[in-house]
Amino acid sequence: MSATNITIKPNNHRAHPCPTEKKIELLNKLIEQNSKLEIVIACSQDAQKIQDALENKTIKVIEDKELVSSSELSYEMLISYDLPIKAIVYMARVAKATNKAIILIDSSEQKALYPIEMLLGRAIKQEVLEGFEYPTVAPLSDKFAPKRMSKEKIKEVAKKRYEDKTQEKKPSDKPKREYKKDDKKDFKKSDSSDKWAKKKKEPNKFLGYDENGKAKFSGKSGDRNHRYDGTQHDKYDAPKKVGRKISIKQRKPQ
Repeated sequence: MSATNITIKPNNHRAHPCPTEKKIELLNKLIEQNSKLEIVIACSQDAQKIQDALENKTIKVIEDKELVSSSELSYEMLISYDLPIKAIVYMARVAKATNKAIILIDSSEQKALYPIEMLLGRAIKQEVLEGFEYPTVAPLSDKFAPKRMSKEKIKEVAKKRYEDKTQEKKPSDKPKREYKKDDKKDFKKSDSSDKWAKKKKEPNKFLGYDENGKAKFSGKSGDRNHRYDGTQHDKYDAPKKVGRKISIKQRKPQ
């Protein structure tokens, strides 16, 4: 159903923000204030539960299924206890009102109001009634904000911090180790550093030949660098085999 079927004036179409736990109390108050009008209460579900909570038992509470299916129903004032999931269902609901339409809306239902206003082509005026306001909660920044200190208090705290930092440290209870003058230990080097210290090498001596006729030496030495008699090879020996010489004769130009 389109918005052109709605006959009530925009000023008579309002929403009253109200916590869910206070909706029944506000509902009874609105019924009492508009007792001269023919009133119907529309809801998505739990119609019987709402009916039992009303002070005026003559007021009808109808669910959307019954209200939308009956095209002949019309009332002077329609109070929406809640909002349906689909905006088009609310449009069919409010089309039954001829004079006034009021919505009781909780903070969790505010999102459902936007698509209804899009279909209407205008915003629905919201009015908070006295006694049905949302409880005010102090912002976290104010609740946990540090207390302001006076100038004298700030100076006192700063002075105490300075004294704590500049005061002499208390001596440790742990006794210090004492060393004698005769101690030859080198404290700069660790015990493991001695085994990596560079040691003086003894000269390599020729010890003779083994059973295979191979030269033996007192230390490690490359055999290829010594002759069998123990004497060292020359560093730059001339090659024993010399390559074949090629003689090239210069040709005379013709």
